[in-house]
Amino acid sequence: MRITDDYRKSVFVCLLTLVCVFTLFAQTPNSTVPRADPCASRPEYKQFDFWIGEWEVKSGERTVGTSSIQKIVGGCIIFENYSQADGYQGKSLNFFDASLGKWRQTWVDRMGNVSEFSGEFKDTAMHLEGETHRADGTKILRRMTLFNLGPERVRQYSERSVDDGKTWSIAYDFTYFRKR
Repeated sequence: MRITDDYRKSVFVCLLTLVCVFTLFAQTPNSTVPRADPCASRPEYKQFDFWIGEWEVKSGERTVGTSSIQKIVGGCIIFENYSQADGYQGKSLNFFDASLGKWRQTWVDRMGNVSEFSGEFKDTAMHLEGETHRADGTKILRRMTLFNLGPERVRQYSERSVDDGKTWSIAYDFTYFRKR
């Protein structure tokens, strides 16, 4: 059998038509194809959006640092970039884990300390608990709450325990002021 140019053109037109039909089907709202942007469309992924922005961070009246909080990776991650004038800095990745139904945060600072938290958004605040593992091997239990104080301010309050939760002390109490 000899394949002619007309036959090739017919096969090409058929294949192109099938690709167009499948593409249109995949884009219809009732399609069984999963959405490519669940983090941008599900409300759980927006619970921590109050923290997004450019911030001046204060402890009382004293400025301690700056923080840039961005939504990245299709809205699936809230990325924190924190730095202080004394050279201390760290970054965190914050995300909603749909399989656990909880928010998670992983923090790493320039000293090699790592903190891992999980928790939930309730009563207009993000409540997180976890552990810090210091570079020297020390383990510290942590509790942290980020309070949504409106569009211009966020309070981040953190406590720590070095005796497996028997006693707790304030690690820091910061207020984030939105830069203008």
